[in-house]
Amino acid sequence: MLLAVSRSGRYTSAAMTLGLNHTTVARRIGALETALGGRVLARAAGGWELTELGRRAARAAEVVESAVAMMDASGAASGTLTGVVRMSATDGFSAYVAAPAVADLQRAHPLLQVEIVTVTRQALQQRSGLDLEVVVGRPQVHRAEAFEIGEYVLGMYASRDYLARRGTPADLDELVTHPLVYFVDSILRVDDLDAPRRLVPTMRDSLTSTNVFVHVEATRTGAGIGLLPCFVADRHPDLVRVLPTLINERLPYWMVLRPDSLDRPAIAAVVHALRDRVATMTDALLGRTGATVP
Repeated sequence: MLLAVSRSGRYTSAAMTLGLNHTTVARRIGALETALGGRVLARAAGGWELTELGRRAARAAEVVESAVAMMDASGAASGTLTGVVRMSATDGFSAYVAAPAVADLQRAHPLLQVEIVTVTRQALQQRSGLDLEVVVGRPQVHRAEAFEIGEYVLGMYASRDYLARRGTPADLDELVTHPLVYFVDSILRVDDLDAPRRLVPTMRDSLTSTNVFVHVEATRTGAGIGLLPCFVADRHPDLVRVLPTLINERLPYWMVLRPDSLDRPAIAAVVHALRDRVATMTDALLGRTGATVP
């Protein structure tokens, strides 16, 4: 019960997962708090998060959960990771780093469940319902562990058809006469992603979106010149990188976790898998010529 609420951050979501109504969940959490002599959950901006007492209770519950799973009639091998890990990350990272990393991990641990929430934002101060976050830029967080896991490069890209119609810009003066495909400036809340736009402040916004895959498809269909992650754009042979020596913006990926998150074997395994995947993709992430995208 406590694990379900801590993983979703909400009583209603936990109730749906458990097949109960939310009043039953709240009543049982209340009974647990009475038995333990203190609060196990506290209100946070995004829902509910564990208190220190709640974290200790959750760790004990996870031990029981893992033991029960390994005794399951499915005959899973001893040592198999179980449980649910919920993470958030940007669109491109989620698709090309997290998804394949998790798929590889699940081949050895088929009972492990991972939920990926795609979002481009600063790290949350309260990570209610999230086990880990991957964000762009150094996060300013409290009561959390944060470390850089890698870097990637943004470059300017245009479709071959677009360049055939409009011409290939030879320098920055020509580049800024073209329309830009990028994030919606008025609602972008990540400083590191806003900085590249300042390299070409007079470029007129063409099609803007909160989703990097919309940027890619808009660029492929000729909406303008897109400021795109190289590891995403280089997968499309119809896209050509423009002025790579002049526009080569290098940005860091950071991972943020609650201080006790790595005590859970499932979370630690996901973190390790993500770091390994980033390491194997270094050339692709940095947009190096001839890089092979796994």
